Amino acid sequence: MKRKIYEELVNWKNEHIETPLMVLGARQIGKTYIIKEFCEKEFSNYIYINLLEQEEIVSIFKEPINITDKIRRMELSLGYTIDFENTIIFFDEVQESEEIISSLKYFCESNIAYKIICAGSLLGVKINRFHSSFPVGKVIMTTMYPLDFEEFLWAMDKEIFIAEIKKCYQNNEKMSDVIHEKLLDYYRMFLCVGGMPKMVLSLQETQNILNVDRTIIANIIVAYLSDMNKYINNITEGIKNEAIYNSIPSQLANPSNKFQFSKINNNARKRDYEISLDWLLSSKMIIKSNAIKKVEIPLKGFIDEDVFKLYLSDVGILTSLLELKYEDIMLNKEFMYKGVLAESYVATELIRKQNLYYWQSENRSEIDFLLYNKKGIIPIEVKANINNNSKSLNYYMEKYKPAYAIRISSRNFGFENNIKSVPLYATFCINYFDVD
Repeated sequence: MKRKIYEELVNWKNEHIETPLMVLGARQIGKTYIIKEFCEKEFSNYIYINLLEQEEIVSIFKEPINITDKIRRMELSLGYTIDFENTIIFFDEVQESEEIISSLKYFCESNIAYKIICAGSLLGVKINRFHSSFPVGKVIMTTMYPLDFEEFLWAMDKEIFIAEIKKCYQNNEKMSDVIHEKLLDYYRMFLCVGGMPKMVLSLQETQNILNVDRTIIANIIVAYLSDMNKYINNITEGIKNEAIYNSIPSQLANPSNKFQFSKINNNARKRDYEISLDWLLSSKMIIKSNAIKKVEIPLKGFIDEDVFKLYLSDVGILTSLLELKYEDIMLNKEFMYKGVLAESYVATELIRKQNLYYWQSENRSEIDFLLYNKKGIIPIEVKANINNNSKSLNYYMEKYKPAYAIRISSRNFGFENNIKSVPLYATFCINYFDVD
C-alpha cells in the first residue's frame, strides 16, 4: 500500500542516515508494514527486531556492560555477525526498551556506520515518561498518521483523479459534475472506513462498502482501549484515559464548541484529567485544536489553554463509535452528526502539516480552523453540504479582512467574494498549496 511517508524515509536515507530515525504514531496505522517495505527495497540487507517478541534483546541492553559488548551479545543472540556498513536495523516496538532508546546517542556518534530506524505504538507516551537520558539532538523523530484521502485514492486504484483535483484546486476551476459527484461518493466511503490500512484493504477486497468487515475497526478500538492500560501510573489513570476517549464523540456535538471535563462526569475537573489528556495526545490517539484568544501571529502565542476541542485520530473510528450505518452515510442522508464527521475528517487531514487552531467570538461566531501561511492567517470553514450561508465567516472576514478564506463543503471548486470553495474530497490539497 503506497504511503506518503515512504518519500520521507528515502530522504532520511539519502541525507541523514547517520542519525537514527524514530517513527511515532498510533497503533494499526501501518508503521511496521511501510518501514519493512522501505528496508527491503532500499538496502541490500536489513534486520527486523520486534522487541515485544524478542525479549532477549531487551534483556541484553539492560545488562550493566558497555554498548560494544551489548551489540556483540545481540549478534550472538541473532546468530550472525552484522555487516553494519550495508545493513539497516529496524527496532520495532522500541518503546519496550528504554535502554535501546538511550543507546541511539551512541549509534549516532559512533565511527561505525550504524543505520538505525525504530518505531512503536505508544512511543510518544514512553518518551514523555522517560526515566533515562533521552538522546536529544541525536535522533530524528517523525510522526506517521492513518491514510489521508489522497492515499485512500491511491489504495483504491483511483490515482487518475488526483492530478485533476490538484489542477482544479490551484486554478479554482470547476470539476466535471459527474466526476465531482463520483469523488464525493469516495469521500463518503472514506468517512465509513477511515484511514486504517486493514479497513481500506477490506474495501479493496470487497469493492463494496456495505460488505466491509466492520469487526476490523471494532477490534482496533478494543486494542486502543487495551493500550490505555500500558505505561500508566495507576489503574485510576487508565480509567480516566478511557473516560476522556469515550466522551469525545458526544463532545464533538457540544453546543459550547469546546471540550468540557464536566461532560465526563459532574465532578470532573481539568486538574484531575490533565495527565490522562497528555497521555492520549502523546499516544497520537486523539488530536487537539486550541482556541485562539486573539487573531494575531504567531497563532500559538495567543491560544487559550482552557478552551480546546478534541478529535479522534481517525474518522472511521468516530463512525464506528457512533454506530452509524454505512448506508446512511453513502445515501447522504441528513443527520445531526453529519457536520461533526466532516469537521473531524478535515481535522485529520490538516494535522499532518500544522497544529490545529480555531476561533470563537463573544457573540458565538466560530471559525472551524485557522491556517497561518505567507498570506497571513487564513480562516477555514467546514460545511457538510452545499450550503454557503455563513454568518460566522462573513463576520470574521469583515472584522479581520484576511487575504482570502477557504470554505470546505460539498460544493464544486470556485472562488467568489474572496472565498475559495474547496470540495471535501480536495481537503488534502490545502497541505500541498496553502501550508508553507
